[in-house]
Amino acid sequence: MKNSGLFLGGLLAGAIMGAATALLFAPQNGSETRKQLKEKLNELEKEMNATKEKMKVKGGELKDELKKKVHMIEEKIEKLLEEYKNTLEPTSSAN
Repeated sequence: MKNSGLFLGGLLAGAIMGAATALLFAPQNGSETRKQLKEKLNELEKEMNATKEKMKVKGGELKDELKKKVHMIEEKIEKLLEEYKNTLEPTSSAN
């Protein structure tokens, strides 16, 4: 998750820099450029929030899946231990 956050931060920074550069070199007056820049930043913020929510959902799904797998492994280990204990118990022999 930490790497995903860093990736998204870099992605957002790159998108902002690209949008700002494109708008600053566009042939229009300053107020129009600022307006467009603000709109682009708002769009990017919405996209970032949507991506963040998707990551939360996906992270939750992965966490649930991991818990299920760990539980299954624990059950298998318990079963194997029980089988191992049964092999160690002395069998009663009839005399």
